[in-house]
Amino acid sequence: MDGRAKLRTAAAGVASVALGAGVGELAAAWVAPGSSPIGAIGDAAIDLSPAWAKETAIAVFGTADKLTLVIGIGVVLLAIAAGLGIAEARFPRTGALSCAALGLIGVAAAVSRADAEGLAWMPSMIAGAVAALTIGPLARRGRAPVTATSGTPDAVTRRRFFAWAGATALVGVAVAATGALLQTGSRAAIAARRALRLPAPARTAPPIPAGADLDVPGLAPLVTPSATFYRVDTALIVPQVDPAHWSLRVHGLVDHEVVLGWNELLALPLQESYTTLACVSNPVGGGLIGNARWLGYPIRELLARASPHSDADMVLSRSADGFTASTPLEILTDSRDAILAVAMNGAPLPPEHGFPVRMVVPGLYGYVSATKWVVDLDVTRFDRATAYWTEQGWAPRGPIKLESRIDVPRVGQTVPSGDRMIAGVAWQQHIGVSKVEVSVDDGAWQEAELAPAISADTWVQWRLPWHAASGEHAIRCRATNRAGQLQTAREASPVPDGATGWPRITVHVA
Repeated sequence: MDGRAKLRTAAAGVASVALGAGVGELAAAWVAPGSSPIGAIGDAAIDLSPAWAKETAIAVFGTADKLTLVIGIGVVLLAIAAGLGIAEARFPRTGALSCAALGLIGVAAAVSRADAEGLAWMPSMIAGAVAALTIGPLARRGRAPVTATSGTPDAVTRRRFFAWAGATALVGVAVAATGALLQTGSRAAIAARRALRLPAPARTAPPIPAGADLDVPGLAPLVTPSATFYRVDTALIVPQVDPAHWSLRVHGLVDHEVVLGWNELLALPLQESYTTLACVSNPVGGGLIGNARWLGYPIRELLARASPHSDADMVLSRSADGFTASTPLEILTDSRDAILAVAMNGAPLPPEHGFPVRMVVPGLYGYVSATKWVVDLDVTRFDRATAYWTEQGWAPRGPIKLESRIDVPRVGQTVPSGDRMIAGVAWQQHIGVSKVEVSVDDGAWQEAELAPAISADTWVQWRLPWHAASGEHAIRCRATNRAGQLQTAREASPVPDGATGWPRITVHVA
């Protein structure tokens, strides 16, 4: 084949795989919403990736890591599809068999998910079959017969091929989009969330103290809107859990096994509280942190019903998609507002933040406490069970470290000279912050104005007036907690139990 014929047969492969993937997405919408071919492969890729690869993805792409993975899978799939089209033209049935093999890879990924449905195998099987049946005829059209005079395909033949290939690809895109719309709008979980009317809390959150929000432009809001709250988890496909079929099982080293249903949970005396959550992957000065108002039932009350054994020291929580987290039992049974949350900022939990039920535990990083879509609490011991991230080298316990951050001015920002404001946030949940200090150009530490905190379980805002002179300036900050401990200057990466160091930014004053 000449170069143009290779291009046409490559296009035949891309169009065939696009049609197969699109039909697979549509099939998933009808028979197994959590088992779309690309999503299943993506979830498997996340689970099989080494810890350093996941950490690198979060550090580089932040909360866009899943979108980046989907785009990457799509690019690789298109490259493979192009090669299969060329192979099919040269060696008939090679591309078709390879398409079927891709479908089987998707089947294996879909059925291995913890929340796999009975027909989870079907979407990928259909995708592979459609691509396999399409690639042969389309590749043969791409390698069109030549004319006797010029030795090349005539213009009519080329136009017909590109019409067929284009139509095939467009149909694939259209049915994929239809499948995505069906999966977004027609699931029982989405309908249930929209219809849910939250019960009135038996205990409302304390009012936000006057002056807690310093109202500095560019400073993180005191309460993070749900739409911009950070999301870091291992679920490429957001689990869609129908509350009507949700239940939570408490078992293990307990005297009484407890099973709690959705209606039973909503009938319990729910409590409101403000809690700041933080990801252990957050670098010094990073944005993987947010503060919200949560509504839920105290986990300690549920555990009290189960009566844990005296030798138990850990609760292994499990989500609907198979993720696990190890939480010290003593943290879940003390007086803090560790809850089974059903609402966030006055509305039912968004699906990506754990609807219908998630755990919220002040004072611990999310990887050992903030299990979303939670369905199981196994009361056990640290020496008997390990959780998802512990198995990949992270510490089994994850207490929040004392941290601070500079929000204003922004990193690398150019600001006008004159009277300006340096501002940021500081936190150490369940201990609290008593002081924040700022140093400009490695000068003396100046104590900033510290706003009143909502509680010891939330971050706190701070600010310091600054007369900015022209030139480049380096700004650092550090916090002191309510126990008198100073934030450590020792720089450490997030692995294995959270980053440390003093935040430092450079700004240019014009």
